[in-house]
Amino acid sequence: RLAEKLEPASRLKWIQASVGNQIQMIPVDDVLFFVADEKYTRVQTAQQEALIRKPIKELLAELDPAQFWQIHRSTLINTRAIAGIIRDERGRQLVAVKGRPEKLEVSRSYAHLFKGM
Repeated sequence: RLAEKLEPASRLKWIQASVGNQIQMIPVDDVLFFVADEKYTRVQTAQQEALIRKPIKELLAELDPAQFWQIHRSTLINTRAIAGIIRDERGRQLVAVKGRPEKLEVSRSYAHLFKGM
């Protein structure tokens, strides 16, 4: 995979994102999660939500795979933002995000990431 071949120096350090009518530079370490939303990808930090036009697949190739896990075809989460794993009444795994009300669904394809937790 390309992500594994990228040298750490070439990994994405900043996300250039739209916040309202401004363009902001968001440090990748501040991002809690990314969620695909039609033509855009939502970038969520503890303080704000922003939008970028880069698809999840491209982001995944540019981010550190030890720091960002894909948990659904539309979702990447910063491993440092994982508060815990919850099972809902239908048995689906949901990731609780530190400091946020969202619970992010883990698809069956990615459930193996949490087997040891």
